[in-house]
Amino acid sequence: MTSSAPRIRILVVDDHTLFRRGLTALLARDPGLDVVGDAGDAGEAQRKAEQLRPDLILLDNHLPGVNGVDALPALQAALPATRILMLTVSEDEADLSAALRAGACGYLLKTIEGDALSAAIRRVMRGEHVIADEMTGKLVAAFRGSPAAATADVPATPPSPLALLSPRETEILRAVARGASNKEVARELDIAESTVKIHVQHLLRKLDVSSRVQLAVIANQHDLH
Repeated sequence: MTSSAPRIRILVVDDHTLFRRGLTALLARDPGLDVVGDAGDAGEAQRKAEQLRPDLILLDNHLPGVNGVDALPALQAALPATRILMLTVSEDEADLSAALRAGACGYLLKTIEGDALSAAIRRVMRGEHVIADEMTGKLVAAFRGSPAAATADVPATPPSPLALLSPRETEILRAVARGASNKEVARELDIAESTVKIHVQHLLRKLDVSSRVQLAVIANQHDLH
């Protein structure tokens, strides 16, 4: 990354103060990253995120009160342009599935090396999704609806491409499939037109298409009306 490139502004959310400090110090070694704040619970994360408007939130799942996955929808609603990357100790496939369904851009474990974490952050900022290598098999199992260790004689049905969409993204995709404009969607859902535009961009990226027509086709193929 060149010195003229904007630094990626990060909010660290974790209930362990020492971990937050250590992670902040680790990320500070990368001149392209800037930890602008930290929070110890979901409520503080919401306030800090709205105040600081980071590019990316590193979010632990095990937080006091409201856990990270449950905090995701509110964070996304308030900051639709901010990417959220889970960084947790949980290797539970249910947590992984819930995080991705709620709109997280990735799911990493705290055992990750510093250089790999920096690289993952940059990938997320380029619009990619990142999953810890240890969780890949569990991701497949989660969306097939079977335990990771299970074997089956009948081939599993491939997961729906809509499985990774957040509830808000699903609402907007449904509206796009009806032919609604960004302005009409904004009025219908009582949100800013600019917010709708960002959600549509997320949909294009997540579903790997380049036009609203293709979004509508996918929605109709999956009976999303």
